[in-house]
Amino acid sequence: MKTPGPDHPITIEAAKNRWRARFAGHVIADSNDALILREADYPARVYFPRQDVAMEYMSRTDRSTHCPYKGDAAYYTLLMDGQFAENAIWTYELPYPAMEPIAERLSFYPDKVEIYEVADAAVNPRHVEELHDSHRVSVDEVVQHTDAGDGAAQRERWTPDTRATNDDGDDGLR
Repeated sequence: MKTPGPDHPITIEAAKNRWRARFAGHVIADSNDALILREADYPARVYFPRQDVAMEYMSRTDRSTHCPYKGDAAYYTLLMDGQFAENAIWTYELPYPAMEPIAERLSFYPDKVEIYEVADAAVNPRHVEELHDSHRVSVDEVVQHTDAGDGAAQRERWTPDTRATNDDGDDGLR
């Protein structure tokens, strides 16, 4: 086990924006909790929390590698829409202590999976306005009141709002 230092620097920092990974035309990772790892002269790598990755399209492989600074890496192969990317994802499940922040996170080879930064404004153009809106209803609350198609909801249904929303006299009827 080697420790990062002046001869081989490694830094880990929280990403400033949301990051995504796309494969076969589908977003397979989307996180506003990504970490950026910079190691010596290597390109920076984005590490996604496992809960923000569509793991159902990945299968663990027998491949493993060892880094004297980070520890042992395990690999996943990606299969989606008939497209296959062997060992395209790696993870340090039990990294060395200096690399603990990347434990259980996943990173993608950029030649196999498209990785890109997304400004919150591009994902939600009203994000700044919503941050300051004290009357905003959380998404979780809306989902709990939504019928899942089986006639049941996690909470009692809201009382319908039958007030007119316009001034043209039609009481909202079309």
